[in-house]
Amino acid sequence: MGDVIRTVKVKLDVPDERCDDLHQTKEQFLYCANTTAAWAWRYPDEHCVTSKQQAENALYERLRNETDLTANLVQKGIRRAIEATKSGVARLKKGETTSQPHFDAWSVVYDKRSATFHRDHVSLSTVNGRVECEYVLPDDPTGTPIGEYLLNEEYEFRMSTLQYDRSSEAFYLHARMRRTTDEHEQSTAVSNAKHRTVLGVDLNVDGSLAVTSTGAFIGNADEMNHRRREFEKTRGSMQQTGTRSAHLSIQSMDDREHRWMKDELHRASNQILDEARDHGCTHIAFENLTDIRDRGAHAKRFHAWAFRRLYEYVEYKAEMLDIEVEQVSPAYTSQRCSKCGFTHETNRRSKHQFVCQKCEYELNADYNASKNIARKMLKRLHSGQMSSDGGAPRQCALTSGTLNLNGEFIASVDSTAEGESTDKPTTSVVGN
Repeated sequence: MGDVIRTVKVKLDVPDERCDDLHQTKEQFLYCANTTAAWAWRYPDEHCVTSKQQAENALYERLRNETDLTANLVQKGIRRAIEATKSGVARLKKGETTSQPHFDAWSVVYDKRSATFHRDHVSLSTVNGRVECEYVLPDDPTGTPIGEYLLNEEYEFRMSTLQYDRSSEAFYLHARMRRTTDEHEQSTAVSNAKHRTVLGVDLNVDGSLAVTSTGAFIGNADEMNHRRREFEKTRGSMQQTGTRSAHLSIQSMDDREHRWMKDELHRASNQILDEARDHGCTHIAFENLTDIRDRGAHAKRFHAWAFRRLYEYVEYKAEMLDIEVEQVSPAYTSQRCSKCGFTHETNRRSKHQFVCQKCEYELNADYNASKNIARKMLKRLHSGQMSSDGGAPRQCALTSGTLNLNGEFIASVDSTAEGESTDKPTTSVVGN
């Protein structure tokens, strides 16, 4: 016997008078996570505390007294921080730069002890008792994840995550569903699980903030830079006055800037995850951020912070979708032709234009780099550094499909993606 796990996103109809209870629950849940992270990170490097039991023994009673959360939600907050600490320790051991985990995204984890799941509604524990929320269901859920999993009696509810979309002011439950399979289904699931599909992500200090190997141009780095310069200019003028009022105004402005930046980065991370989910990706590959300040003349502290925070947002959200997020070396990703492999600095004709001097393949330079980032992770998977699945198929998601290491090309229906040619097969393609 085996398990099939699916995650379904469903909008909740929350009574107006109970919305604040959920917001307060989130604040106290994050307080538990951040308090635990500060406690667990008090030791340097590998001496950070990564034992959930040790953390609960040390902090549970204190956090129960300091919050109005139920016991289960306190435990979930503690465990979320310890998982993030484990991830940080693993990066430190690989020589990467990281810092104490910090949680500020709207998210609360529920299981069957803190929530009662039904097919048409859910009862959630809050700081002020339980709140009953009906699901906002489509008129015809047939063929949708809601119909196939959420409303399917063969699937049972598991640990789920409550999130809040600020733009629409709506609550969403990311319900984790499980179905136990028979031996035949398990064999099929195992076979499918061996496939690895990688989404490559290239980060930029101007133009689009992130470009994926599926051809998605996400965020506006130029706008972020402009807004930041405007904030700095206004702060500079206020600092010259030197008054207490000016000082308070600067603090308020700093808070507004920080909130705006976080919203932009959350929005970008959600778009990256949408690309990964839509293309059936099992992995997301970023360029290594350890020495980001040294690699780009304009990638100063602001950009290093923004890239690192974006990566962290994608990393913890991807965990809910069973997608692995890793970093690969960025060496030569901007100079290598993603079609024929010819590598030379003259291939990059301008900041955003790539033209291969050998095969004349022409495309956006950042899109080209994102495909090379995905390919690097494919090679790591193939070499067994990240998995041991016996050489099973691995591929990276492109705008018209997926690229594998075997030089095979399978075009998707009506594929007309930019620059993807079937004349010289180097890719296998699925997706849009």
